[in-house]
Amino acid sequence: MNKVTQAYLRFPLARRIEHWVMMLSFTVLGFTGLPQRFPDAGLSKAILGALGGIEGVRSIHHIAAIVMMFGTAWHILVMGYSVFVLRDKMSMLPTLQDAKDAIQALLYNIGLAKTYPQMGRYTFEEKMEYWAFVWGAAIMGLTGFMMWNPITATRYLPGEFIPAAKAAHGNEALLAVLAIIIWHMYGVHLKRFNKAMFTGKITEEEMLHEHPLELADIKAGIADRRPDAATLRKRKMIYYPIAAFLTLGMLAGIFGFINAEETALTTITPITESTPQDSGTTP
Repeated sequence: MNKVTQAYLRFPLARRIEHWVMMLSFTVLGFTGLPQRFPDAGLSKAILGALGGIEGVRSIHHIAAIVMMFGTAWHILVMGYSVFVLRDKMSMLPTLQDAKDAIQALLYNIGLAKTYPQMGRYTFEEKMEYWAFVWGAAIMGLTGFMMWNPITATRYLPGEFIPAAKAAHGNEALLAVLAIIIWHMYGVHLKRFNKAMFTGKITEEEMLHEHPLELADIKAGIADRRPDAATLRKRKMIYYPIAAFLTLGMLAGIFGFINAEETALTTITPITESTPQDSGTTP
């Protein structure tokens, strides 16, 4: 007889949809952004040609950026509900224990420690990825605004900030893409294929290997405790007006980001035909 494997819900459907929306928008941003960062590469020229030239690529890039902005706004609202209404632990915040776990994992991998660290809901690696994404999104959003609206930006900042923003935007994009390909793809899909973002569930064996402290809390009945209905209603009455105010503010910010001006910084130097000099003339 086949042994039935116990499975635990890790990500509900809404969180999985959020992840896939952000993943797809990130992929499109990378696919359309790197050809602008390296326009002379053969692959970049092929992508630019297939997508209707630089204007087509930039339009797609901007649409993907807008999708990511909406995804980020949604994530903020969901996290607010989770923390304020449900009183979920802020388990994604880094702690001193994460540093200790990282050191122990390193020592274990090089043979100087006998055991791998025991971790809870999120491992130190997952936290590092999450906060790297937050940092990257902040940098890309700020520099993206400056490139999308250079005239508006230079009303408040020196003009030298615009080329600096262009350099930072491109370099951060390259770093982010490499981090996803090298770190995330290996850790989530190659070292041990994690199906949680496909099925929403994780097996007990995987929990025991990757999140043993969370598994212990689940078995002890102290994980994911929810408030009673009356408490939930009271907290929702407080949170929903705040969320509505935040939503309006974030929508106004996205609208301003998109429509501050119709100018966008040129990402590729236009190709112009050179005019031959008459021989014997001084330039």
